[in-house]
Amino acid sequence: MKQKKVNEAEGKAPKYKSSISNSVFVVFNTIFMIVFVVITLYPVLNTLAVSFNDGTDALRGGIHILPRKLTLQNYKTVLNKDNLMTGAWISVARTVLGTITALLANAILAFIVSRKRFMFKSQLSLFWVITMYVNGGMIPIFLLYQNLGLTNSFWVYIIPGMISAFNMLVMRTYMQGIPDSLEESAQLDGAGYTTIFAKIISPLCKPVYATVALFIAVGQWNSWFDAMLYNRMSAQYTTLQYELMKLLSSVSNQGGSAETMKNALSSAAVTPTSVRAAATILTMLPIICLYPFLQRYFVAGLTIGGVKE
Repeated sequence: MKQKKVNEAEGKAPKYKSSISNSVFVVFNTIFMIVFVVITLYPVLNTLAVSFNDGTDALRGGIHILPRKLTLQNYKTVLNKDNLMTGAWISVARTVLGTITALLANAILAFIVSRKRFMFKSQLSLFWVITMYVNGGMIPIFLLYQNLGLTNSFWVYIIPGMISAFNMLVMRTYMQGIPDSLEESAQLDGAGYTTIFAKIISPLCKPVYATVALFIAVGQWNSWFDAMLYNRMSAQYTTLQYELMKLLSSVSNQGGSAETMKNALSSAAVTPTSVRAAATILTMLPIICLYPFLQRYFVAGLTIGGVKE
């Protein structure tokens, strides 16, 4: 009887130790995640506080996550800048249209390359991988766009970015993981490749579509270099990021003239630091609003290729 009790006690000990180790892991993991979230969010909250704080008062320092002297003058200065609304409309248009066209083009190309019967798919995939690391250079690309009539045009934001080797390869990898039996059964019912792509493959590719769409949208929204390079002389095709970049450059240039600084800062309560913070918040706000709607697809899309069967 005593031996039985001893055996039962020995059998319960490992479970008790396991529950303690699990509790310790949960506690430390929770603490780590809280610290990580604080470290991640603090720069954003600090920038938000500075953007709503009086510029002269912000120079004193000591602002953390709450503004000390609340004001909207920083945002008024940014929003009153010339061509800002035009740039905002162009940025929205290029983001929406560029995302739709690029997603459609990459999806069709990925579907074609992912088919087993498509010849030279390995060679073409290798060729596209090479284009990710090698290009013709800035001057040849500029001359090519100029000869194609893309400079001083809105379409320079759309057409060159329709095909991306990285996005296409990500979609192809996801499509290759879809069972072939679905396509074969659809072909037995008389479905063509267009029907298979639209009604079978695409509904199953929502996670990767959302992930790639987010990548494309962020790239389109944050892009300003192409506006400066190809549409610098066309104010009607300027972008929000390019206008904010010019504003930040003007208020950050310590060697600028007094007249330039006066025009850039419309109020004595506005400083380069506060204007920079307001411009940063305006830049990131649309993406922050968009991300929650794509988060569940984005997380699923990040696991592409992570599981091998």
